[in-house]
Amino acid sequence: MDTETTTWVDLIRHGEPEGGRRYRGHRDDPLSTTGWAQMRGAISADERWDAVLCSPLLRCRAFAEEVARQQGLPLHVEPQLKEIHFGDWEGFTPTELAQRDGERLAAFWADGERHPPPNGESLTEFHARVAGAWQHWTDRLSGQRVLLVGHSGMIRMILASVLDLAPSRAMARLYIPYAGRSRVRLDDTEHGRLGCLLSHGLTP
Repeated sequence: MDTETTTWVDLIRHGEPEGGRRYRGHRDDPLSTTGWAQMRGAISADERWDAVLCSPLLRCRAFAEEVARQQGLPLHVEPQLKEIHFGDWEGFTPTELAQRDGERLAAFWADGERHPPPNGESLTEFHARVAGAWQHWTDRLSGQRVLLVGHSGMIRMILASVLDLAPSRAMARLYIPYAGRSRVRLDDTEHGRLGCLLSHGLTP
């Protein structure tokens, strides 16, 4: 008897927020006009899901609410899917932060598990938080097609779990552009869960 259950998750990063590129973390900036265009352009009119899951931060939640409303889908907002907390770095542009705290910034990108942002969240804590939420929701939504609207770091931590990568390696090596999409397939079998990445980082 075939007992396999397949779950499909489309991961999409939010578009450009107002204020452009910054280390936002938990800052709740909305999408810019460009960001809305990026998100709407990343979804085709004939795509359908069974549920929408998202971070509670506005740059993710607003678009997730729009898709859920248009398709009549349940929307699940999960606080544990917020971006990494960048502590004292939040709000700075990459250029500003490189000038102010370049050595610690380089150390973070080289090994964020050992060198977290000052007064921020370590990659170990971040990965545990996101991986726990991922496990919970993929169990709860097993067998469905899910759209997950999130952040670049959050998506990296999910892919680290799926691909069995160290969080620091996933953070440093995986590129997630604005409105970039990745698709994950999860197969629950009598021998356990198997996950694979079918596409990654695609933009329209």
